[in-house]
Order: sequence, then structure tokens, then C-alpha cells
Amino acid sequence: MLVAAAVCPCPPLLVPEVAAGAAPELDAARAACTDALGLLAAARPDRLVIVGADPTGGARTHLTYPEGTGGSFRGFGVPVDVRLGGERTADAARALPLSLAVAAWLLERTGWADAPIEGIGVGDTLPPERCAGLGKDLAARAGRVALLAVGDASACRSLKAPGYLDERAEPFDAEAARALGAADLAAVEALDPDLARQLQASGRASWQVLAGAAEGAGLKGSLLYEAAPYGVGYLVTAWS
Repeated sequence: MLVAAAVCPCPPLLVPEVAAGAAPELDAARAACTDALGLLAAARPDRLVIVGADPTGGARTHLTYPEGTGGSFRGFGVPVDVRLGGERTADAARALPLSLAVAAWLLERTGWADAPIEGIGVGDTLPPERCAGLGKDLAARAGRVALLAVGDASACRSLKAPGYLDERAEPFDAEAARALGAADLAAVEALDPDLARQLQASGRASWQVLAGAAEGAGLKGSLLYEAAPYGVGYLVTAWS
């Protein structure tokens, strides 16, 4: 059963070595993520499941990354490696996708040692109903499950944003922030996957997995952070 959840953004810029001189600009986002992870730890889960966007996932149900799977930010020119808790898995078939690598970095930064970890990668074309079904399955994997959903809101909030300015982006982000902050499961499940893809909102599928996992759990939500630096919407919420 799901006992706690958190939503965090996953831009590589959260990693100070990647952000370099711009690192202080996301200090508030990092602090909010730390608070959200602290609430997950306080729930004393038996298992932590991390769900993030995976470009190799496509329309498949999901890809699983066991504890110990490694990831890296060396593609950004910095010698920073991470792993999903525990010892590195020698026979891991795949490296962590970027979303789960950022999540692993956040967990290492906070010293997570509260429960075993499992990573789940979902493609941005996974339909809402399949996201919800996956969430229900994940919530049933242990007596007390915590879920961390990582992903960004739209990337179209300004002229210099990765997806350029789109007037639909701000209302999409506002509804996502309201729904996630209130743990409004129906509203999260109703987010339009086609619009999310057009706005480059990488968190849509992960958020809808969370909504499926939370059905019947009676969790309450809190919005800890909302901003759009660099024209990309970042949200941090905690459900308990």
C-alpha cells in the first residue's frame, strides 16, 4: 500500500557540478526536494519506488532498474556518477535514464538508507490508463510503499525555453501544480498526454503512475515549490 509520495523535478541542473556558476539559482528547488524526501523517510516505508521518464520505454508498460544500477552525468562534461542505493549491480542491463540518475543523485545527497530502492522508467507515450494500472501494481509490492515521481512540467514557458514560448504552457503547469499539490487523483489522471508531449512536460506519465498508486490510500498533498526558471516548470510536492 502507498503510504507516502513525492514529486520532484529532474533537470540535470539540479546537480551543482552540471549547473556550474548557475548552481545557486536552483538552491530553493534542491531544498524543497530534500524536504519532500525527508517526508518519504518519515513514513518508514518497506520499499521506495522511483518513477521517471525513460526515452527507451516508448509505449511499453515500463522498464525496471534494480537497486545498485548506475548512472552518470559524464555526458555533461562532469565526472559525477550515481547509483540507486546499495552496491552497484554488476549485471545491470542498462544504465539509468537521466530522470532516474537525477533522482539517484537527490537520494545520495540526502543520505537515503531508509528502504530498498527500485527504479521504474516509463515512456512519454504510455497512456494514462496504463500509467494508472502500473501505479496500482507498484503500490502492491510491499506492505508500506513510498513513491518518488520525478519529471518536469512544460518546457515552453518563455522565448528562451527549450520548447520556445507556448501560451498553453502556463495554464497546463498551473493545473498540474494545483492537482499535484492537492493530491487530486482524478485531475492528475485527466492531464492530456498529447498536450503534455507537445509542451515537453516529461513528468506527465510519472505523475499519472503516482495517481494510480494512490487510489484508496487517502493521502493529502502539499505543494512545496513551484517555479519556471529557464522557461521550464518545476514542481515539488509531498503526499502523506
